[in-house]
This record gives sequence, structure tokens and C-alpha cells, in this order.
Amino acid sequence: MTETPPRKIRVALVFGGRSGEHAISAATAGGVMKAIDTDVYDVLPVGITREGRWVLASGDASRWQLSAGNLPEVTADSGREIASLSEAGPVDVVFPLLHGPYGEDGTIQGLLELAGVRYVGAGVLASAVGMDKHYMKLVFAGHGLAVGPYVVVRPGDWERRQSEVVDRIQAELDFPVFVKPARAGSSLGVTRVDDVTGLADAIEEARFHDPKVLVEQGLQGREIECAVLGGRQGGPPRASVPGEIVVDHGAASFYDFEAKYLSDSQARTEAPADLPDDVAERVREVAVQAFEAIGGEGLSRVDVFVARDGEVVVNEINTMPGFTPISMYSKMWEASGLSYTELVDELIQLALERPLGLR
Repeated sequence: MTETPPRKIRVALVFGGRSGEHAISAATAGGVMKAIDTDVYDVLPVGITREGRWVLASGDASRWQLSAGNLPEVTADSGREIASLSEAGPVDVVFPLLHGPYGEDGTIQGLLELAGVRYVGAGVLASAVGMDKHYMKLVFAGHGLAVGPYVVVRPGDWERRQSEVVDRIQAELDFPVFVKPARAGSSLGVTRVDDVTGLADAIEEARFHDPKVLVEQGLQGREIECAVLGGRQGGPPRASVPGEIVVDHGAASFYDFEAKYLSDSQARTEAPADLPDDVAERVREVAVQAFEAIGGEGLSRVDVFVARDGEVVVNEINTMPGFTPISMYSKMWEASGLSYTELVDELIQLALERPLGLR
């Protein structure tokens, strides 16, 4: 009698979504589709349109490739619309490859918690804190981590007291400053401002993506990143070798959306970063501390500034960072000895061993 082979672990890749980072999310899903071990996992691609409709999407990785001439998008025509995951059959674990609001911010995590479904990555609170750069900095500072000076511009402040807001920024910060949406990623809506004349336009640009805006002091130093993985079986988090994105400042004033995703000439990545051993170790320590400060789980990328004197200042944490094969998160782990396929497997296994409910 022939034995029935064991059922594969079914993984729902959820991607797209309602945020401005829709295309990046779809590209991330394409990378995971291409790399995931289909001998072990049964993959269920679930796309979310910009309007919030869920569809059983194509599993053809090339369909979701990102390039200068192609920003992939989940539409109503991408597959059969479903009202819930249960329509697609049993799911063992969800891999929410969503960036930005309505995905990376704790919303889908709350949905999955209510449904009692295991998922990859940070929980509700950690996701929400990691998404909101204002509260993120408050949590970091509360845990003794160094953060740079900043000013929060709330919707009511800007709508009623613009001149007072501008005066406060000039009084508390030195130019250049970086104006950014408080709850967005992929450098969307971010502007470098070198003097007060460009401040109002930059705030309006950021407000297009989020009514709450952060104005950050431009810091002197190198921008270094570090990838963090949760520990197996309750062990401590693990940090990769640090990496660095070197921007051609003749082509881009900072690491903006185009330099990140659409141009091969404006920036290059280096992993490991060329740092003294003691500084590299300090970056790794700070990355783990930042991960633990917000209660991170699964994965995060921590971005820091390393000053000339070696001080490490935390800029931000991303609880669902860019995760294509060429993203810094995966490249830093590759430089640390973990391939992209192994990294995908590790994240799914972390999710499967994590208990349901409060933890």
C-alpha cells in the first residue's frame, strides 16, 4: 500500500495593499515566489488591490517584477476575488509582504490575531510603533537609545498655525532638515530642505502621504543598516553584518525612491560595510536593542547614523523592510551566510513555532 505523502505547509503570501508602497510590496512577493522552496511549501498568492479588494493572484514571479518601466499592480483582473482567506482553503501561516499603512502598521496583524492565524513578522503593537516614526523615537529614547533631534507637525498645527510651526522648526533644528511622512516608507514624500524657503512645500508634499509629518535634523555621519532576525526557540535576536548604501550625490541628494528602486547608477550597496570591527559590533548591538525596544518579532531592518566619533544614532526601524533578493535586508543576511531561500524558510519557521494568542 502506497503511503500518502505528508501535506505541504501552506503559506499565503499577502501583498499589494492600499498604501503608496503597493508596487514595492508586489515586487517583494515576486522575489519570495521565485525563491521559496516549493518542495516544502504550498504557496498561495493573495493580492490586495489599491481599493482593498482581495484576489487569488498569479503565482508567476515575473508578473510582479519591478523596473523603471514597470510598477507591478494588483487589480481586480489579477485573479478571482475572495471575501476571506478561508475561501482558499486551509492556511498554516501568512507571510504579509505589505509595506506602509494598512499592512505594516499592525492592521493586518490584528486581523490575523483575531482569526487565530500564525503570521510572519512583528505583532500588532510592534508593527504600529515601528510604522509611526514619532512614537518609534519616543520608545527608542525611553530605552536609552540615541535619536536625532526632530519636530512633529500634527495636522491641526499645520492647518491653523503654519507660521508658528515654521518658527519652531527654525528654533529647534538646524538646516538641512529632512521632511517626511510620519507613517510611510520607501522614501515616499521625503524631501531634503536646505533653507526655510523650501520648508512649506516640503511639508505639503509629506502631507500628501500622511497628515502627520516629521521634520528631522540632518545628521553628519554614515548611514548604516543592520538586519535583525528573531531568535529560534525563544533565543535572543540575531543581527547580520552591517551594510551601507553609498549614494552618488551628484545624481541624487539623498537615497530617495528612484535611487532605491529604479536606478542602477544613483546608489550602490555594500555588505558588509567598511567599518572598524568595534563600530560594526556596536551597530549590531544597537540594532538588536532597537528590535527588542519595540517588541519586534520575526524580522526588522534598523537604520542608524554612525558619527565620526563612533556614536551610533538610531534613525528608524522597519518591521517589514524591502525584501526582494536585491534589497539590503536580504543582501546583509547573504553576506552573513544565509541565502535568500534560507532566509524565507527561516522566517516561516519562526512564525510556525511562535504560539498563538498573547505572548
